[in-house]
Amino acid sequence: MEISQQPTSGRKRMSRAEREQQILETAEEVFATRGYQAASMDDIAQRVGLSKPMLYEYFGSKEGLLLACLERAKRELLECTSAAAASASDPEQLLHDGLLAFFRFGEGHAQSWALLRNESAVPGTGLDTELEAIRRQQVDFTANMLRSSLPETEESRLEAFAEAIIGACERMALWRENRPEITPETVTDHLMALIWPSLSGELAQKDDPASGSHDQG
Repeated sequence: MEISQQPTSGRKRMSRAEREQQILETAEEVFATRGYQAASMDDIAQRVGLSKPMLYEYFGSKEGLLLACLERAKRELLECTSAAAASASDPEQLLHDGLLAFFRFGEGHAQSWALLRNESAVPGTGLDTELEAIRRQQVDFTANMLRSSLPETEESRLEAFAEAIIGACERMALWRENRPEITPETVTDHLMALIWPSLSGELAQKDDPASGSHDQG
């Protein structure tokens, strides 16, 4: 007597964590290409093979899903820039490698970058707060980089430098969108030409106490 066997699909059941990552990758693509307003939870659910109610079970709402995408992009950006800075051997390389990692992140993670830069398309207090948190994260990271090289510089001056550097990075990243021939390496060189002479002057003053301080209150 032959025993019939039920065919198996051969597909491995995803864990919740794996499913969440799949949803985030798909949602990131949809948000980046269509924009937040035009993105559809129905479309995202269909692409990942879930029902719409199950998608809401994971992230609660469309805004919650976008916030999760932004949080992942925020984490990946910090990991990328931190790893680049960790191997620097001097202050100039530290700044250069941190800037280069920022621009390479934008090029290698186009969908994440589209979310980060397109804040005008994502209304809502929660979304604005998360986008500002990403900016604040990179300002703090940059201030810490500067602090390690300029420990004698007053805190408000370091914060001002960091704010200016991140603002310049954001504007240069937007500029590159219309200048695709400009590589991450080239835009990093442009910014270094602008920023490093000022910072190297700070370093020179630190090494020469006779030159005075910047204590401006």
